[in-house]
Amino acid sequence: MEEPDAAPLPSRLARLLSALFYGTCSFLIVLVNKALLTTYGFPSPIVLGIGQMATTVMILYVSKINKIIHFPDFDKKIPGKLFPLPLLYVGNHISGLSSTSKLSLPMFTVLRKFTIPLTLLLEAIILRKHYSLNIIFSVLAIVLGAFIAAGSDLAFNLEGYIFVFLNDIFTAANGVYTKQKMDPKELGKYGVLFYNACFMIIPTVIISVTTGDFQRATEFSHWKNVLFIIQFLLSCLLGFLLMYSTVLCSYYNSALTTAVVGAIKNVSVAYIGMLVGGDYIFSLLNFIGLNI
Repeated sequence: MEEPDAAPLPSRLARLLSALFYGTCSFLIVLVNKALLTTYGFPSPIVLGIGQMATTVMILYVSKINKIIHFPDFDKKIPGKLFPLPLLYVGNHISGLSSTSKLSLPMFTVLRKFTIPLTLLLEAIILRKHYSLNIIFSVLAIVLGAFIAAGSDLAFNLEGYIFVFLNDIFTAANGVYTKQKMDPKELGKYGVLFYNACFMIIPTVIISVTTGDFQRATEFSHWKNVLFIIQFLLSCLLGFLLMYSTVLCSYYNSALTTAVVGAIKNVSVAYIGMLVGGDYIFSLLNFIGLNI
């Protein structure tokens, strides 16, 4: 699993498998987080994010000392090489978890579609990538469907909308900058993951304590519920797998591909949310927009 000095062009199979891996992890973590934050009413999305970051740091560090993977040791140049990824990473984490708890699953997945045009725009500006008109029109069709669905949202929640749009901006910027920073001669994909989580775990703990989020977590009544604890730990593990699969998909493909795979995955999440979430209010226009 060590990274080569020069990155060869990935095979079609590697590109496909990395996209499927990301789609699967992204699908599973939305369902688990929704159960924790809505069904169990866990009041502390930031604490959940801290658990996911801590899991990422532990797994990658243990893998490094056992020589399963390789990434550079810490030196004073690493913060500069990584900036602004840690800030985007924590913003993405917190806004994503906060918006999941405030919106129905179908509406959350609709509004997350706006990540795609933002990613396309940022790749054009930052990475100087050019896309064909076919791709641009496809992206616009996805956004049109999102507008139709959001325009008929019968459970409008302004705070939830603000969080999800912030999440879209952070996700797009995080994806594009991650692609830029993953040069194997620099930090590589494992270094990006590890140092991102390391740099942001302490500030996130401080935010959690000062906002009362940590206290709400300690006072939560379900800590003796074995099923809740299993799902909490599963969310932490899936948080690591999602971060890893996102980096892997962007590494083998592009940030735009990663965003589109997330949109494809969201269709199945939306249908499951209609059946098991309990917070979806049906309307014909919303359903049509969702499917577009």
